[in-house]
Amino acid sequence: MRIGTLELPPGAGLAPMAGVTDCPMRRLCFENGAAWAVTEMLSAKGYVYAPQGTRAMDAILARGGDEGVLGLQLFGRDPEYIEEAARRLSGRGFDFVDINMGCPAHKIVGNGEGSALMREPERARQVVRAAVKGSSLPVTVKIRSGWDEDSVNAAQIARIAQDEGAAAVTVHARTRTQMYAGRADRRVIAEVKRAVTIPVIGNGDVRSAEDYFSMIRETGCDGVAVGRGAQGNPWVFAEILAALKGKPWTPPSPAERIGLILRHARMQADWLGEPLAMREMRKHVAWSIQGMPGAARVREKVNSVESLEALGELLTDYLRRLS
Repeated sequence: MRIGTLELPPGAGLAPMAGVTDCPMRRLCFENGAAWAVTEMLSAKGYVYAPQGTRAMDAILARGGDEGVLGLQLFGRDPEYIEEAARRLSGRGFDFVDINMGCPAHKIVGNGEGSALMREPERARQVVRAAVKGSSLPVTVKIRSGWDEDSVNAAQIARIAQDEGAAAVTVHARTRTQMYAGRADRRVIAEVKRAVTIPVIGNGDVRSAEDYFSMIRETGCDGVAVGRGAQGNPWVFAEILAALKGKPWTPPSPAERIGLILRHARMQADWLGEPLAMREMRKHVAWSIQGMPGAARVREKVNSVESLEALGELLTDYLRRLS
């Protein structure tokens, strides 16, 4: 798949997720075959006002040397800030700029940003136009189906994005009011695909190679982005690549799962410092061991873990009891 002048490798991409797709998470996904990834979202206005940044902003803007094709996601509703942030950030080592019109969080839509922009097509047009004007990189747009079931307008917003120079659009086929509940309506992605000629990336409920292929088959989309399906399961990208190559796939063993959790924790500690890393790892541990015997008890215990050593002891003992 090509996004503007950017040729993407085969496989699925890692969709942007606030509080999840930080550098350590992305690196693990790239190691397992992610074709591309997108950062956590960065406020365009916040960046323009404070270009030297905060620790959180600096973390979003940093990338690992071993990362593959990486997009930077910006959010905001003010075209002037979007344009200026896109201009300043085009030389920061990213491969494309992604505009967030899909975030459903209350604090984001309350400011008229994220998926709230889908209720204002002309404002959405101005935002995309500004990003394309400011950026020397390809610009993509991440959208939802619409605000609610009575205003499903993904195809309209996708056409606007294309008209204003966007190189691709990613469609998470849920409305804002759905948040993450229910099933993604792939008919919306198919409608968007029929409406535009730029690449369309399908997103929603992709947790396996089977889901990857059914997404393409049912929608005709050009690419697939995996979001929550990669939480605790970066192997999903390896599974998809294996299927694309016609090779067999063996799911990770409990020992491999625990080994990756501990490696992830060490990477987080190097990235954030040990105290904060241990708090961040609580959700990753929960996702990684979901469905394994005795997982609920481990999730309870991990909430009080404050050191790498303690986490290692907890998970090593858990693995011993599984054997």
